[in-house]
Amino acid sequence: MSIEVCAFDAYGTLLDVTAAARRAMANIDPQRGLALAYDWRLKQLQYTWIRAIAGAHADFWKVTSDSLDWALERQGLDGNPELRTHLMDLYAELDAFPEVAGMLRILKGANMNTAILSNGSPDMLRSATRAAGIEDSLDAILSVEEVGVYKPDDRVYGLVENHFGCSKSQVLFVSSNGWDAAAAAGYGFVSVWVNRLGEPIDRLPWRPRHELAELSQIPELLASQ
Repeated sequence: MSIEVCAFDAYGTLLDVTAAARRAMANIDPQRGLALAYDWRLKQLQYTWIRAIAGAHADFWKVTSDSLDWALERQGLDGNPELRTHLMDLYAELDAFPEVAGMLRILKGANMNTAILSNGSPDMLRSATRAAGIEDSLDAILSVEEVGVYKPDDRVYGLVENHFGCSKSQVLFVSSNGWDAAAAAGYGFVSVWVNRLGEPIDRLPWRPRHELAELSQIPELLASQ
């Protein structure tokens, strides 16, 4: 059965989640900016997992705000409210990775259905994709807010099938988060792990079918399915 939908995680896959901290800290302390970006992202993911397990859902803007507060305190920057406001503003307008816009245009030129499937709230995702210049290359922006729980809950992955009326095996799901790509494979998607940092594969019950270094190879991969 051929692939009908190519669905992407947003943060870290299409959008560079380190961009906000890098920009804000570029003229202050670039190395500390990278450490802040790492702490912010790690705590952000941890909070989504804990909230999903505990049944204590809050939207991704709240999670992003709370995790930034933790990261700022860890880096000794919590006494700078202007920096905090600046970072949150920048997070709404993250850069796309360099290959993203061209890759999406190729997919649309080939009449492939394209979507984002993300933990992000709808407003966050609309703002970010508009700022990154990729909004017009996406047929759907699917948010966990439709089901009120974060990945890797099966109800999140089911949003793609429900929206496009396709089967699991007709979805190519792409994520830079190894755990996300693995869980999507376990759900039944043809999944791709974009391993930008050359990390070891996660030791989980499932493995993504494909591993790529970046996204420009996605059209070729789809053509081979």
